[in-house]
Amino acid sequence: MIDLKDYFDPVSIETPELEHITGNARFPHSISVHTQNTNLRDISKFRIALFGVPEGRNSYGNGTEKGPERIRTELYRLARIPGKSKIIDLGNMKRGVTFNDTIAGLTDVLALLIGENIFPVITGGSSALTIAVDRALSDLKIRYTLAAVDSRIDFINEKRDPDSFNYLNTILHNHRSTFNHYINIGYQTFLNDQQVVNRFLKRKAELIRIGDVRKAIYLTEPLLRDSDAALFDISAVRQSDAPGTATPSPNGFYGEEICLLARYAGISDNLKVFGLFDVNPDFDIRNQTSGLAAQILWFFLEGFSQKQYETPELGSSKSGRFIRYHVRVSDLDDDLIFVKSNLTDRWWMELSAGTDKFSYIACSHEDYLKANHNEVPERWIQGVERLK
Repeated sequence: MIDLKDYFDPVSIETPELEHITGNARFPHSISVHTQNTNLRDISKFRIALFGVPEGRNSYGNGTEKGPERIRTELYRLARIPGKSKIIDLGNMKRGVTFNDTIAGLTDVLALLIGENIFPVITGGSSALTIAVDRALSDLKIRYTLAAVDSRIDFINEKRDPDSFNYLNTILHNHRSTFNHYINIGYQTFLNDQQVVNRFLKRKAELIRIGDVRKAIYLTEPLLRDSDAALFDISAVRQSDAPGTATPSPNGFYGEEICLLARYAGISDNLKVFGLFDVNPDFDIRNQTSGLAAQILWFFLEGFSQKQYETPELGSSKSGRFIRYHVRVSDLDDDLIFVKSNLTDRWWMELSAGTDKFSYIACSHEDYLKANHNEVPERWIQGVERLK
C-alpha cells in the first residue's frame, strides 16, 4: 500500500481579497483538505478525491503546469456542493524527475483510489497524462471505454513520445492495455486529419462532431453514462470563452455547454475517473479560463452528488424500478428490448451476451422511437459489433 503523503504536496490557499460567498456557504466547507497537519493514511471514508498534476512536459506551450493551482483558487471561491458527497482535496502531485516518473506516480495513485472505490478527479497538466489513466485501468484489469470531450482526436500516426496531441497512439500500441472503445464528443472536422477519423471509425469508435452535439446536447448523456473514463480538454471550448490554452479555436462549446457535459459525466454510475486538462494560465485573460475550469469541476461534482446507481439493477425483474419494452423491427430476427427507469427516465438497450447473459448499453428515448418506426438504432448496431 502506497503512502499518499509521499505523492502529494499539501494545499495552501490564501483567502481571496473579494468574496461574494462567505462562511460555510463556500466550497471549501463542503470538503476535507489535505494540509500540513492532515493525516492521509486513511481516506477510505471519502467518495471523491480531487488533486492536481502540475506537469507541463510533453505538451505544447509551457504553462500547463500552473493550471491546477490557478483552478483550485477559482474553485474555492464558488459555492459549496449540495448534498453529502464526502470529498477530499489531496493537493498537487509532486512532479517526477522525468515525465515518465510523473506518469508512474500518477498510475500508482489512480490504481489505489479506483481499487479502494474512491473516485479520482484529476486537474492537469496536459492531456498526455491520459497515459497514466490507461495504465491504472489496465493494471486493474478493467476493460474500459474512454470518452474525450475534445476538438481533436489525439492521434498522430508517427512513432514518438506521447504528448497532448498523440497519447492515443501510445495507448493503442500498448499490448497490455485493456482499452476497448473510444468516444469523442465535439471534434471539429477542420482540425483533424480525415485519415485519422476514418481509422477510428473502422475501430467502431463513436465520433460526434460539435455541430451534431449542439443540435441535441442531451443525446451525449448516454455516451458519458457508458464510459469508464471521461477526459475534458479545455480546447474543446471556443476561444472567446476559454482563451487560456495553447491550441485555441474560434469555434467550440460555449461555457454553459461544457458545464452541462461535465454534469452528465458526474451523474454517470459507470464512470471511474474524470480529468480536466490543458488549461494554460500563461495565455489566460483575467483568469477567465481557470474560472471556467473551476465551474466545470463544480458541475461535475454537483452531478456526482445526484448520482443514482441503476446499472447494477437493470437485469432484475423484481425491483419494480424499470419498465421493459419489446419492439419488433422487420430486419431483425429477435425483438429489440428497451429498459426505462421509472425514477430517472433514463433508457438502456438489452443485448444478448451469450446463454442467459445480457449486456446493457445506455441509449435515449429517441432510440426507442426509431425502433418503433422500424429503424434499427445506431447505438444498437455499434453495441452488437463491440460484443462480437
